[in-house]
Amino acid sequence: MNKRVFLKLCAFLMAKPVISPLMAWASGNKLTNWAGNIEYSTDNLYPAGSLEQARSFVKTHDKLKVLGTRHCFNTIADSKHDFLSFKSMDEVVALDAAAHTVTVDAGITYGKLAPYLHDKGFALHNLASLPHISVAGACSTATHGSGEKNGNLSTAVSGLQLVDAEGNVIELSRKKDGETFNGAVVGLGALGVLTKITLDLQPTFMVKQYVYQNLPFSALKDHFDAVEASAYSVSLFTDWRNKQFSEVWLKCRVDQEPAFHAAPEFFGATLATKNLHPIADLSAENCTEQMGVPGPWFERLPHFKMGFTPSAGKELQTEYFVPRKNGVDAILAVERLGERIAPHLLISEIRTIAADDLWMSPCYQQESVTIHFTWKPDWPAVKQLLPAIEQALAPFNARPHWGKLFTMPPAEVRSRYAKLSDFIQLSKKYDPQGKFRNDFLQTNVFGS
Repeated sequence: MNKRVFLKLCAFLMAKPVISPLMAWASGNKLTNWAGNIEYSTDNLYPAGSLEQARSFVKTHDKLKVLGTRHCFNTIADSKHDFLSFKSMDEVVALDAAAHTVTVDAGITYGKLAPYLHDKGFALHNLASLPHISVAGACSTATHGSGEKNGNLSTAVSGLQLVDAEGNVIELSRKKDGETFNGAVVGLGALGVLTKITLDLQPTFMVKQYVYQNLPFSALKDHFDAVEASAYSVSLFTDWRNKQFSEVWLKCRVDQEPAFHAAPEFFGATLATKNLHPIADLSAENCTEQMGVPGPWFERLPHFKMGFTPSAGKELQTEYFVPRKNGVDAILAVERLGERIAPHLLISEIRTIAADDLWMSPCYQQESVTIHFTWKPDWPAVKQLLPAIEQALAPFNARPHWGKLFTMPPAEVRSRYAKLSDFIQLSKKYDPQGKFRNDFLQTNVFGS
């Protein structure tokens, strides 16, 4: 096929209301997630270029899922039937400067949105450690950054547009839809096809990032609240060896008082003298600038730069949310498994997150501490470890991250969500026949 014919075919397919599977066979590869640990159950990937194409696709397919930036490490986004992609729908739809909101297409990533907002004088309240992820996917799974006063990324959502199972366009907002809206924001892909999202904004701000090394666990026991309150966003990294956090990352807003003073010592940790990667053996080249150099919020709140491969590349991830009041005890419970964990680990990260009212958020009505594991890509070994970690965290009613790996029994997962039955009823309202459900949702949410 020559270039002219190919371009005509592309134009033809994108113009048709019923779209054809172009992207999957064009790549010549099996569809996998970002880390490569999940090979999806179908290669039928259809690109949507408009709301009407999405509606037509939903109307004419019995089962489907939307596939975003593929950063989930489990099968929450998998389908045995057909995938819809909004990769080409990644624009800013409207910026309302007076209302301090922005409406975006579902396919936009934080890495594309954030510089635009900064140039217009605005910011989001927080970002995840990776800017490469899509806004829709992150909000649908309650992905988060850090900061004890910062809600997860879903808490910025003030409006959304989705296509239900019949192809109807549904508009929901925090202002007019109350509890229905709270149920829909962290929708796990179960309510419909998310096409547009409206986010709350604030004035843009600058951040300085400092890193300290070798914070003793003993300081955690005595000063956890002070450590977490010391900066706008705090991340503690450990490999569970030597009873210490190898690195403490403090992201400090320049406009906040009192200003953070980067003393040579921080609760027994020492100020780093060069940029560092959370994984000690890796170069800091792909990490955001440290050493107290001020920069825009979107260039400091993530750990990794948009233009580089994030984190370690080939890896697995697990994360558990526990109530803030149990945070120290939960961390120490995991630390007792350190000798078993360390050989299979790249790094762990501890963060804090504010409570919210979103039904399926792991932070629902609960200030939370998260214990995150970035594993070496050895699923058989990790799969053997996770039950021991989950057992250690069971007294604290830990909730697993929806987009990461866990082995917790489905009944136990469901028991952690007080609004689960309401969420199931809401999903049946928009998707009575289960068009948007897959095996993961059926098992872990719907209970069969």
